[in-house]
Amino acid sequence: MAGRALPGEAAFGDRGVVLDAGDGSAVFGVIDGLGHGEAAALAADIAASVLTENSAEPLDVLMLLSHRALTATRGAAISLASINFADSRVDWLGVGNVAAVVIGVAPGGLEVRATAPLIGGIVGYRLPTVQSYAVTMRPGDLLVLASDGIVGDFVASVDLSHRADEIVAAIVDSHARASDDAFVLAARHRGTVS
Repeated sequence: MAGRALPGEAAFGDRGVVLDAGDGSAVFGVIDGLGHGEAAALAADIAASVLTENSAEPLDVLMLLSHRALTATRGAAISLASINFADSRVDWLGVGNVAAVVIGVAPGGLEVRATAPLIGGIVGYRLPTVQSYAVTMRPGDLLVLASDGIVGDFVASVDLSHRADEIVAAIVDSHARASDDAFVLAARHRGTVS
């Protein structure tokens, strides 16, 4: 994970979570508290706590619990991905504008293997009916979640030969919007352990 606050501000309204969901799966999420500053940071902290305390719940339940907890805040955009490592299945859902993609190597270079469908709304204010979607990751693929503080075609700048921490740092350095907080989380699929 890598991120930075809006230049000139101390409060940071974006958060990332990586959670053990039990049964050989993990939940990855990026939370973007609306706007920036203290109020955005408060919303992001509350959502991160709810996700952490309920990590074994299905993604739609996690989104509903976050929505209920954020009703007294300015709200947030949230994307979640649950990876089951036994079968390389990724279930994901997003409300708002936190991008989520799976990137892999193809004969012609990098390719976006899948993009999470994002539903319009604000977690904590207007939550539409949510449904997770499933895709499969291959060993070597990279899951990337990025707040809307990341602009441009960041996928084109990814070098899969680098470590995930180097990749997210490079994305923030090259693609962070000057007018917002910016945050990126990446996780590489290394295959199943026998």
